[in-house]
Order: sequence, then structure tokens, then C-alpha cells
Amino acid sequence: MTDMPIYLDYQATTPIDPVVREAMMPFLGDLFGNPHSIDHSFGWETSRAIKDARARVANLINADDDEIVFTSGATESCNLALRGVANRSGNGRRNRIVTLATEHPAVLETVLDLGRSGLDAVVLPVGSDGLLDLGHLDKVLDERTLIVSVMAANNEIGVLQPISDIAVRCQAAGALFHTDATQAAGRIPIDVDDWHVDLLSFSSHKVYGPKGVGALFVRSGLRLKPIITGGSQEGGLRGGTLPPALIVGFGAACELAATRQVEDQTRMQTLTKRLYTGLRDAHPTMCLFGHAERRIAGSLNIGFPGIPAEEVIRNIADHVAVSSGSACASSASEPSKVLLALGLDPEIAATGVRISLGRFTTEEEVETTIAALSRFKPLSRRA
Repeated sequence: MTDMPIYLDYQATTPIDPVVREAMMPFLGDLFGNPHSIDHSFGWETSRAIKDARARVANLINADDDEIVFTSGATESCNLALRGVANRSGNGRRNRIVTLATEHPAVLETVLDLGRSGLDAVVLPVGSDGLLDLGHLDKVLDERTLIVSVMAANNEIGVLQPISDIAVRCQAAGALFHTDATQAAGRIPIDVDDWHVDLLSFSSHKVYGPKGVGALFVRSGLRLKPIITGGSQEGGLRGGTLPPALIVGFGAACELAATRQVEDQTRMQTLTKRLYTGLRDAHPTMCLFGHAERRIAGSLNIGFPGIPAEEVIRNIADHVAVSSGSACASSASEPSKVLLALGLDPEIAATGVRISLGRFTTEEEVETTIAALSRFKPLSRRA
């Protein structure tokens, strides 16, 4: 064991891949030009690099280059998608915005805020497995529905929603469809055409790239009203100077994700299965939250009955770094809203521990994690 604990919180963020870091370095040194400076080579160089990175980001989701809008991250991308559509529509007949109770706050809070601003905000429930009942969606899809937003892979329980089925239903009703694919990008294949999405958000730091940059896919022909003004950058959708080093890193991370996706997914499936079976053998009463099969590889949200998540996390913190849920809500003392949305009793929801594996997780680390949780005496005593 080193002094640093094993990192198993990849759903919160991923370390920058060494290949990505190497690609970024020149743009933290000599290649410092403003990419919007069109009168000299300093600007030309960084502009070309951003163009190349845009193509790599687009390729990961099978989009056209000009359908990619760079942002500061997925939170801004989600806001631009939802507010951009809502603000463009004005007070038209379509004024209903629909999402799920298990969405990331970037979507859920935005939808609720738009509801306070006059839109008809609808938050649909999910089943005990975390999946949307398409029948519930059908009931709110009509000529008044403006946009629906459903996360592709949940950030806490890893559940995969039937995105293409949802999108087709929205399309038939004349509604737009947005998906937050932050946890899905790089982990499962994404094709914006096969998925039939109009808008898709994702972030660099969840695909082994740098923090502070993300993207929004905007299907060609769809018009949004910008939420950040002050310049004509990004097709007029987002004012502000683009950060070349971050975008180059994002592009490199997406290219690497595209080439390694099958390899990474296969490894994660094997390691996750071993981790789950090892923990279940040690603690037969352990709960798995969310659908057992429709989930991204590398994601486990488990609970040990009667043991608050904070106690589990605190007792293994010297050996393994895990979390009790979304990093965006880590300061909250209440049980996870996602787990509560599954219909769980608050005491059960309070036991939820999120363990997420990634590209650099090893077999040895998985075995060490199993051993650390198996040795946790209060678990054995209270099970």
C-alpha cells in the first residue's frame, strides 16, 4: 500500500490520462495565442488546434464538427440546452419541460427554475430500479410539450435509460429531446443519430480530460438563445475566449476514449463483477441500488443495512476513496435524493455508498477494496 488510498470515485472525476496531459503541454507554454486572433500566427496555431479538437470531440458521438459547442462543462451545457430552448420559444403554446426525479442538479434545478419562471415543469418518477416507465412519459407528451431531458447514465446509480425509445416518442410528439450523457460518454457507444437526440451534454473531466471544459451537441438547424453573451464565439451561442489547452486536452481524451472504449468497457465489466461478488460473499445482506443489469460498467451503489454510508466511508478512507453520492451534493447531510426517488426508506437510502471504477483500476486494487470492506467489523456485527 502507498500513502495514497485507492481511488474508486471515477464517477466524480477521472485523472487526466498521460496521453492527454502530453497533448496539452505545448498550449500551456509557447502556443499561448488567442484562438480568435486572426491577424497573426499565434492565433492561427491555436485556432487550428481547436478545430482539430472539435473534430475529435464530435467523432466520439458521431456528430458533425459544427454541431459541437464548447462550454465550461456539462453543467453549463445542460443550462444552455434547456434555457436556450426555453428562452427561444418565448410564450408559445409549447411551454412544458419534462425531466426525471433522478436527474443531476444541473438539469433538475434548471427545470424547476424554469418552472418558477412560468413554464410548466414536470418531474416524472422512476421505478424502484431507477428506470423511467415510458407510459408515464407518454401521458405528458402532447402539443404543449417543448422539451424533455433524461440522463443517459445516472451519476449515482449508473442506471442506463432507454434513450432512443424516449427520443423517438418525443420526436413523434413534436417535442425536443436533450440528454445529459456526462456519465455515458467514453463508457458506452454514443451515436446522436441512432439515439435521435436533439441536444446532448458531456464533460471532459469524466473522460480522462481536464476540468473546466465540456461540450453541447446541438443538432444542425436547431436554434438556441445564448445564456452567455458578449462575443460571437461558438456560432454566437457562447461568448468568451476559448481555452486552447483545455479544449486540446478534451479532444485528445475523446480520441483516446473512442479507441479504448471496448477495451475499457470489457475490463470494467470484469472488475465490477469481481468486486460485487466479493462484497456480496462477505456481506450477504448487502443491497445493490438501481437495475442490476441496465447500468454502466464500473458503477456500483451499494448499502449495508443498518450502517450509514458515512460510517463505511470513514472506516475505509485510509485505504479506499469512495463516496456517498454525487460530488455536487457531497456537503448535504440528507440521504441521496436519487436513492429516495427509488422509493427507498430514508434509513436505507442513507446507507448508499457509490463505488466507481475506471481505466486505471487494477485487479489488485479491487481485491484490496474487497478485503478492506470485509474487515470492517461493524458490518459483520450488524449484518
